[in-house]
Amino acid sequence: MGLVNHTEVTHFILLGIPNTDGLQTILFFTFLAFYLCTLLGNLLILSAILVDPRLHTPMYFFLGNLAIVDLGFSSVNNPKLLAILWANSRTISLGGCMSQVFFWHFLASTECLLYTVMAYDRYVAICHPLRYLLIMDRRVCTLLAAGTWITSSFHATILTSLTFTLPYCRSNVVDYFFCDIFPVAKLACGDTYIIETVTFTNTGMVPMTCFTLILVSYVRIVYTVVKMNSGEGRRKAASTCASHLAVVMLFFGPCALIYTQPQLSKVLVTPVQIFGNVVTPMLNPLIYTLRNKEVKTALRKAIRLKCSVNKG
Repeated sequence: MGLVNHTEVTHFILLGIPNTDGLQTILFFTFLAFYLCTLLGNLLILSAILVDPRLHTPMYFFLGNLAIVDLGFSSVNNPKLLAILWANSRTISLGGCMSQVFFWHFLASTECLLYTVMAYDRYVAICHPLRYLLIMDRRVCTLLAAGTWITSSFHATILTSLTFTLPYCRSNVVDYFFCDIFPVAKLACGDTYIIETVTFTNTGMVPMTCFTLILVSYVRIVYTVVKMNSGEGRRKAASTCASHLAVVMLFFGPCALIYTQPQLSKVLVTPVQIFGNVVTPMLNPLIYTLRNKEVKTALRKAIRLKCSVNKG
């Protein structure tokens, strides 16, 4: 039996960001600027990695995957949010709502797993430098990257299927600025216990497991760095890890604030979601570019190549 037979709802209405009356134009241009910077920054990172052979290493391979995730993640909800702010276009089709739920959880889970894989890569590079290229060969890197995408697709498929096999026959007004599981499931006529339990379990276990593995990796890294006799080696190791640590904190920090301060959750959840959807994907390429000479050199090379092609 198809999905349409389970529900009378054919579309949803998004209420948007609360308490923003009179600020729509300012928010529209602000979020549009962030979105364009996100697209430009991540496309430049991808171009640099593809153009410069010196960046054809495991670390930059995973960074390229992260750039692809950020391109997709920023494009899941931002276009619709901009349409709400500019044209008050609040209606979203059932298929569009399903797509937002699927791709948001798919890409968020992929990003979480990628940070974990990148932490493992840094652990091998610093703790086992002589065997680094042997351990992190092309096959292993491909399997690790493919594993993050495939695992996340199963994760998102389960959550989306459970959400949209519920019967919807009440209001179709979603009290949020995009379709997410809990705001949508509130509108269901049936029992939402299973989807709520599975969502709490999955969205809790995946980040906690990833954060624990990242923490273990960095404990080992710090232990190895402390034992280094060379000050230059310590500085190089710290520089290698600094960018990754910064983006990890941007990803996990806001979530931890919500879950450890439940009395603030209702106040914080919308700003945190906006920060994660709009700001973080823009900051990731900036963090890696500003702190990385190799990426900056590759970007200059890619820009010069583009200019020479245009002149030709």
